[in-house]
Amino acid sequence: MAVKKPYESVLVVCTRRIGDVLLTTPVVRSLKAAAPHAVIDMLVFSGTEDVVAANPDIRRVWTLSTRASVWASLGVLAKIWRHYDLGLSVLPGDRPVFYAWAAGRHSVAAVTPERKSWWKRLLLGGQESFDNHDTHTVVMNLRLLKSLGVSAIPTPIVSWAPEDVAAARAVFPSLEVSERYAVLHVTPKFVYKAWTPSGWAMLGRWLGDHGVKVVVVGGPSADERGTVARILEGLPSDVIDLTGQVTVRALGVILSRAALYVGTDTAVTHMAAALGVPTIALFGPSNPVKWGPWPKAWPAESLSPWKKVGSQRQGNVAVLQGEGACVPCLHEGCGRHVDSVSDCLQLLSIHRVIEAAARMLGHQEARSPQPVESERV
Repeated sequence: MAVKKPYESVLVVCTRRIGDVLLTTPVVRSLKAAAPHAVIDMLVFSGTEDVVAANPDIRRVWTLSTRASVWASLGVLAKIWRHYDLGLSVLPGDRPVFYAWAAGRHSVAAVTPERKSWWKRLLLGGQESFDNHDTHTVVMNLRLLKSLGVSAIPTPIVSWAPEDVAAARAVFPSLEVSERYAVLHVTPKFVYKAWTPSGWAMLGRWLGDHGVKVVVVGGPSADERGTVARILEGLPSDVIDLTGQVTVRALGVILSRAALYVGTDTAVTHMAAALGVPTIALFGPSNPVKWGPWPKAWPAESLSPWKKVGSQRQGNVAVLQGEGACVPCLHEGCGRHVDSVSDCLQLLSIHRVIEAAARMLGHQEARSPQPVESERV
């Protein structure tokens, strides 16, 4: 379906975390498919741009520091002020909505129903009521396109450049070998999303015993390296440790050929799911209806691929929910802060994870390695 009104230039605003930016790429892809001639830029927070830097649908990525002063924000605003035919914010916050309005001669954004959002409803040319609980993030984002007459293309886009392929090969020479491997993302950004080091170690040993090479990935921080070091103590010596060694884009290359991926509620888990990799997502307090990984090529015809309660599988993704009647509580850990543990994940049985891994690997015996020379879109 063509857009109701032709747009030559679009700014899509998503000033939040990496996973949020990735889940905005279906909006970009849908807009580009409806208007191939249009140039589409994004405005994101510094540090999140890598996940879309090689996206072929995006011309330029503007960045803004999370701690930007008023003057720094004004500097970016001056450059984008009324520079676009359309400004679109997938977030209902004051600043992203204002950025979209400031950038676009026509603006569309998600808006919360509270009375305090009156000024947003007054400024915007189009809006969609924001649902933070019962609608998946991908679906919520794509709803903004209805008023434009743009058809939804729901799968998030993971992309990379030739130099990212080279970087992946440099740290992981086995990339081109036919040996099956599993990627374990063992260190989420926040403690409340973490599984146990002993669980990861036992899973890694089980995979190795069943002929699957183990690749461990994580960020470069001292805390993450410390967690990985404890896990590696319980793993065979042939495990490939790529902690802190790969960019987001190079990681996409490595994920694309994996026989299995296991991780928690992180952006990397969303990447693996979008690439079609057999994916196991370990969920605790997070709401899977909103944040469950979007299975590759899953249609956007319902509010979400996922139910709120219970372990489940859709397409190439299995969501294993933690233990406890309180799950999902939607809180940041049992201590109600990001550095507190979540008992539901601490109690998640290794046997459940291994059973899920066996099912996923059993269905993928004939899965051929995927090409890495070009972008996976």
